[in-house]
Amino acid sequence: MNFKTIEPLGNRVRILDQRQLPSKVIYHDYDDYRDIIESIKTLEIRGAPAIGIAAAYGVALAAESNVRTDLPRLKKILVDVGSEIKSARPTAVNLAWAVDRMIQKIQDFDGIGIDEFKRSLWREASVILKEDEEMCASIGRHGAELIKDGDSILTHCNAGALATGGIGTALGVIYTAHNDGKRTRAFADETRPVLQGARLTCWELMQEGIEVTLICDNMAGFLMQQGKINCVIVGADRIARNGDFANKIGTYSVAVLAREHGIPFYVAAPTSTFDNNIKSGLDIPIEERPSDEIVKWGGIETAPQGVKVYSPAFDITPAALVTAYITDRGVSSGGREI
Repeated sequence: MNFKTIEPLGNRVRILDQRQLPSKVIYHDYDDYRDIIESIKTLEIRGAPAIGIAAAYGVALAAESNVRTDLPRLKKILVDVGSEIKSARPTAVNLAWAVDRMIQKIQDFDGIGIDEFKRSLWREASVILKEDEEMCASIGRHGAELIKDGDSILTHCNAGALATGGIGTALGVIYTAHNDGKRTRAFADETRPVLQGARLTCWELMQEGIEVTLICDNMAGFLMQQGKINCVIVGADRIARNGDFANKIGTYSVAVLAREHGIPFYVAAPTSTFDNNIKSGLDIPIEERPSDEIVKWGGIETAPQGVKVYSPAFDITPAALVTAYITDRGVSSGGREI
């Protein structure tokens, strides 16, 4: 990959502004955890694993900003900061998972030096980043075994390097199959309303020289009917204990269409996306986004003023529609973590 979604630079964090893609490649350097929260809320950085990594670095940044306090007080401050960061976006479990891991690191630290304490937090955040890189690579290897030479693969939203710390989950499978010499073709749903498929997935795949065709969200069924899709691979933001999962709005529709046409529907996700504390998809909180994301585009109004808007960012796909989950541990046909 010739870009990095997120990386530490000394006591700062550099983030690729995904709101500007594909027209501009702009990075922002942050030294305040509140900027990380805003970055997550505004979709400057998005994708479940990526916002988890950002959250971890946010905790480390918060420790740096509180320079005039003793260690016990700093620990208490950071626990509160962790709760604040968690509230940035509610659906993706990786966000809370990463913060909780940082909080555990805070509570387990038994030294007395504040400088060493802060360094331990930066190290832990970087470990989370490295682990995600490795999980993505493993997902890619396991998933590529399911891809045949010449396959056409439909994906929805963006589950690539832009959404993770590595090569991605769903797109990681495509990258790995491509690197294995398999001739594959990708179809990318535009992914309304903020066009992550059009703006991000197409840009990312084209950067790697992989053939990709952009389609409107409502074209997927027609392509399946024409026999142009061999399988569907998507990512996930949270997977419940029974295998139901939350992903970008529109995923459920694609899963139903795939089942109707007898097309394999795969979900690629790291183990950090599985939430065994939640019984089913009914218990997954669904974020609602601002109405402007639907009624405006590029500052231009695309709907009448005052129209009522319902804008859930995610939907729930039942486990029964999933052919298999592709994780860093292998492939599970039962819709559960393995």
